[in-house]
Amino acid sequence: MDYVKPNDVINAVADAGGKKSKLPIHQILIKAGLSGAFLGYATTLAYTAATETGLDILGALIFPVGFVLILLLNLELVTGSFAMLPIAKMRQQTTIPLMARNFLWAFIGNLLGSLFYAVLFSIYITKFGHVEDSLLMQKIISVAEGKTLDYQGYGSDGMIVLFVKALLCNWMVTMGAIMAFTSNATIGKIVAMWLPVFIFFAQGFEHAVVNMFVIPTAMMIGADISFGDWWLWNQIPVTIGNFVSGFLFTGLALHIVTKKNQPDEMNIPTTKKAS
Repeated sequence: MDYVKPNDVINAVADAGGKKSKLPIHQILIKAGLSGAFLGYATTLAYTAATETGLDILGALIFPVGFVLILLLNLELVTGSFAMLPIAKMRQQTTIPLMARNFLWAFIGNLLGSLFYAVLFSIYITKFGHVEDSLLMQKIISVAEGKTLDYQGYGSDGMIVLFVKALLCNWMVTMGAIMAFTSNATIGKIVAMWLPVFIFFAQGFEHAVVNMFVIPTAMMIGADISFGDWWLWNQIPVTIGNFVSGFLFTGLALHIVTKKNQPDEMNIPTTKKAS
C-alpha cells in the first residue's frame, strides 16, 4: 500500500534528520540556498496570482509549489529541520552539536538564497530602476510593512502577536515536512505536504524563510523599513517562534505518540484469548 503508518513515518523522519545533521557544510549551504530561492519564487508567484485576480486565497493555493520542490529534492529548509532534527535527536540518530550546526548553516544558506532571488526579482520588477510603482510592488511593500511596522506600532502587544503567528505558522510548515513521509508515491507526497502549507500561507502567519525574501525585497523597491525593523520586529522573534512550535508541537508531540511502546492506531494488536 502507498500509505505509510505514523510509527514508520516518524522513524523515517528520524533517519532523514540524522542524515541531514551529518551533511558537509558546503552541501547544507547549497541546498539551503536553493530552498531560499525556491520559496522566493513561490512567494512572488502567489502574490502575482493574488494581485491579478484580487483573490489572496488563490495565491495561497499556489504557494506550496515551493515546498514541493524543496521536499521532493530533499533540500535544506531550516524551519522544517526545526522538527525533523529534534526527532532525530530524541531517537538517538544525531547529537545536539550536529543539530545546532545544521540549523546555523541552513539558516545562513536560506538567507543567502532568499537575498539572491530578492536582488534578481527587484531588478526585474523595477525594470532595473525605471519603474517605481506597480500592483505587485505595492503588494510586496504592503505585506512587508505589515510584517514589521504594524507590529512595532502595537509595542509589546505587537511582539506577542508576532510570536504567536510564528508559532502557528511553523506548526503547519513542519507538519508539511512530516506529511511528505506519509506516502511512497510522488503524487501522494505532493498532496499530503500541500495541505498544511496552504493552511499557514492562507492565514498570513509568519515564516522565517519567506520573510527573508519578502522584507528585504520590499526594502529594495522602496518600503520605509530599516534593517533594525526587519530583524528586531520580525526575523529574530519569528525564527525563535518557528523553532519553538516546530520542536514542541510537531517534533516532541509526534515522538511521544509514536514511541515503540505506543501501538499504531491502525495496527493495534489483538488481545490473546484466555487459555
